[in-house]
Amino acid sequence: MWRTLVKKVASRRSKLLSGSSDIPSSGFTRIAPDSVLYDKIRHLGNQKGLIFGYPQVGLCQNGGSVRSHFIFFGDSSRVSEFGRFSKGFASVAEAIVSTDAEDSDEVTELEAELEREMKRECNFGQQQSKYGEGIGRRKFQMLKRRQVKMETEAWDEAAKEYQELLVDMCEQKLAPNLPYMKSLFLGWFEPLKEAIAAEQDLCKQGKNRAAYAPYFDHLPPDMMAVITMHKLMGLLMTGGGHGSARVVQAACQVGEAIEHEARIYRFLEKTKKTPANKKEGESVPVEKEQEKLRKKVTALMKKQKLQQVREIVKVQDDSKPWGQDAQVKVGCRLIQILMETAYIQPPMDQVGDGPPDIRPAFVHTLKTVTKESQKGSRRYGVIECDPLVRKGLERTARHMVIPYMPMLVPPIDWTGYDKGAYLFLPSYAMRTHGAKQQRDAFKRTPRKQLEPVYEALNTLGNTKWRVNKRVLGVIDRIWASGGCLGDLVEREDVPIPEKPDTEDEGGLRKWKWKVKAAKKENSERHSQRCDIELKLAVARKMRDEDGFYYPHNLDFRGRAYPMHPYLNHLGSDLCRGILEFAEGRPLGKSGLHWLKIHLANLYAGGVDKLSYEGRIAFTENHIDDIFDSADRPLEGRCWWLGAEDPFQCLATCMNLAEALRSSSPETTKSHMPVHQDGSCNGLQHYAALGRDKLGAAAVNLVAGEKPADVYSGIAARVLDIMQRDAQKDPAVEPNALRAKILINQVDRKLVKQTVMTSVYGVTYIGARDQIKRRLKERCVIDDDTELFSASCYAARTTLTALGEMFEAARSIMGWLGDCAKIIASENQPVRWTTPLGLPVVQPYYKLGKHLIKTSLQVLTLQRETDEVMVKRQRTAFPPNFVHSLDGSHMMMTAVACKRAGLNFAGVHDSYWTHACDVDEMNKILREKFVELYDAPILENLLESFEKSFPSLHFPPLPERGDFDLREVLESPYFFN
Repeated sequence: MWRTLVKKVASRRSKLLSGSSDIPSSGFTRIAPDSVLYDKIRHLGNQKGLIFGYPQVGLCQNGGSVRSHFIFFGDSSRVSEFGRFSKGFASVAEAIVSTDAEDSDEVTELEAELEREMKRECNFGQQQSKYGEGIGRRKFQMLKRRQVKMETEAWDEAAKEYQELLVDMCEQKLAPNLPYMKSLFLGWFEPLKEAIAAEQDLCKQGKNRAAYAPYFDHLPPDMMAVITMHKLMGLLMTGGGHGSARVVQAACQVGEAIEHEARIYRFLEKTKKTPANKKEGESVPVEKEQEKLRKKVTALMKKQKLQQVREIVKVQDDSKPWGQDAQVKVGCRLIQILMETAYIQPPMDQVGDGPPDIRPAFVHTLKTVTKESQKGSRRYGVIECDPLVRKGLERTARHMVIPYMPMLVPPIDWTGYDKGAYLFLPSYAMRTHGAKQQRDAFKRTPRKQLEPVYEALNTLGNTKWRVNKRVLGVIDRIWASGGCLGDLVEREDVPIPEKPDTEDEGGLRKWKWKVKAAKKENSERHSQRCDIELKLAVARKMRDEDGFYYPHNLDFRGRAYPMHPYLNHLGSDLCRGILEFAEGRPLGKSGLHWLKIHLANLYAGGVDKLSYEGRIAFTENHIDDIFDSADRPLEGRCWWLGAEDPFQCLATCMNLAEALRSSSPETTKSHMPVHQDGSCNGLQHYAALGRDKLGAAAVNLVAGEKPADVYSGIAARVLDIMQRDAQKDPAVEPNALRAKILINQVDRKLVKQTVMTSVYGVTYIGARDQIKRRLKERCVIDDDTELFSASCYAARTTLTALGEMFEAARSIMGWLGDCAKIIASENQPVRWTTPLGLPVVQPYYKLGKHLIKTSLQVLTLQRETDEVMVKRQRTAFPPNFVHSLDGSHMMMTAVACKRAGLNFAGVHDSYWTHACDVDEMNKILREKFVELYDAPILENLLESFEKSFPSLHFPPLPERGDFDLREVLESPYFFN
């Protein structure tokens, strides 16, 4: 029996080790002395007459000899010592042979556990190498335990904290000194918990037959109370409704969170030990089985075998998903109970001599919304919080339970649609937003086909970040003193104008407009303050960590995004200034060069349009300002505040000052991510698709002395057309007068938004509205009718100039739109496969209404029908297709950078790495762009359409130019 066990384990271990470069094939497998497996083997060994004299004595086997392979216990340094064998065996081999006949199911189980133990050893080596050199097993496991706790115990910990505070209050007979919002949470918690418990009792007794009743007792009332409070407050902070949230959205979020938490809780409860007072005669096989399973899960969790735990939970959880209807009904009832039990009272210093003003913290109302583009109006339910609660919302973030935090250990590698990323939190490789066809297409795709996509997501997720403490310190000081610096919003509201003491209708109308404008401004400030508080709350939680990771997933087009929503590198200048690579690398000569260019790019204001030499000169001319910014960011001249991206500029000033003051600047370690951005990247992809020489030159696919500025190029063409029109006779050409007015207004800013969105299929109406906003900002034309006419003329002129400069792009966009219309007319969604093998299905279907009666109100949920939206399928296809290509380019670059040993982060068309590695990354991203477009992308697309719809006739491919793609390899400003 033992021979069989060791033979199998030894052969399997050799297979495991042969496929891993991370674990040395020393022939030893260590079994930890505190593990369940260790106890099992010792127990079974004693039963079979094997007495292990030392904790590290092991079994050894190598094809019959007793020398090569050891499974040892405890400290590997003592593996040479052997124990005593009570039956007088001369060697371990004899002991093994003597028990061959005694094979059992228990040993078979041990065999499987030993195999998994060795896999864990291999996996640890791989994960440890992902985490970084020099980290010990103990520290890694400690971080992993903290990560498990963050994901699985957040709600439970919050509930326990409130319970402890309540006990403390009762014992001391006074309220603890708590922040305002935390004291509100504490005041609401106990009544809400008691009301939920009472509702659960009614459900259990069968006295409550509501549709939510079967789902209402799946969690303890304290956890349900905490989830309801935190989810609703989180939505009030981020929903953009200035202290209000739509009922349907709030109910969905609360119900979904309750279901997710209930699954883990139900599994742990289901597998608890059988009570000792079990009645006589009752069958116990099921309970024994459950107890055995629970022990197994406990042991696996202790050994951090988290993937196996997830699989067991999934298999054992025989309950069906609740479905959206049940989630909404549970969510509505919990919100209703919160509204019935949560009250608020103004502070004592704000109350007069009368009775205390106690009022509900939340109210349910109906809002009527009228859209200009639609006839009639719509009514929907909202939850509004009291003004006193709304004031405290901005200070709530630090007390909120924030799921999907950055991870303390590398994410689990993606291997399937729902396999990867977080250890326990539900994780999906693609954000399908309920689009069934897209989800099914992804799940049906063979794993081998998706391996390049998974590898890219794993690469992005394994980039290790940390908080830049110096920059965070500066931001905290600005925020504490009222904000309003470095793009931070002011923390105070604008005052609401008082009603004038007049009967004049004109004066009252102006006052009403001013009140409306002030309220709108305050609403926007409130939303921005909540957003900043959430970002700073995450930054403060992560500031003392050595490093953390952002698991990534995809949108349906194949663009990658971090799963954590608040503080990430896709965010604002605030987020990007706070974040830096955890690993520092010496600058080297080229790194110092790129750090200076990076500073000029961040300062912008036209400096970023200079040649590289011009940008370096700009930085060197401001060395004193850079030193002053680094040393005295708020007390000095504050030069960094003049930058377009001030906080990133400040971080770069600090890094550059440290390097320049060093005796050896090139050996200074830099953690700064340096960006290389595409030049109007969508048009770059169109120029490559159409092999368009003119378009390629306009967007830097061709080498030049300084970067070409496509926006200035289009502005120059628009100006040329208008100058010709201005010379015409106004009696014959009505636009002559408009041209004369607009000539002095034409610049890159006027046309920039239209040029940028042209890639995404901007319409004439969209272009007109964009230009009208720019002209209105300049207050050049007072008359609204004339402003509208001038905007129409400028939009037509801009689109004409675009068509002339990017003729190939317009023809490809037209061809893509025509193909989409043909497919959608057959009531089929447009679908294609990206160059990396990712299936894409456009999720644009007409929506049907589904009414659900809840305890709060009748809710209208939208659900996909089987009828596609033909117009949306057509207009969205060109931009979606190009996005799928830029996503493919970014992922190809990410994987190649990883293989070259570079740290890499990507924000769609902006690629980041260490300053010392920018030259290498530049070479890689150009090679990958050429590799991407060397493939016959449009030909493959047409072939897939014809194969999927053999009865349809598609237009021929548009004509293309003769631009040589290899010129991209020599273009210094392609990404710059």
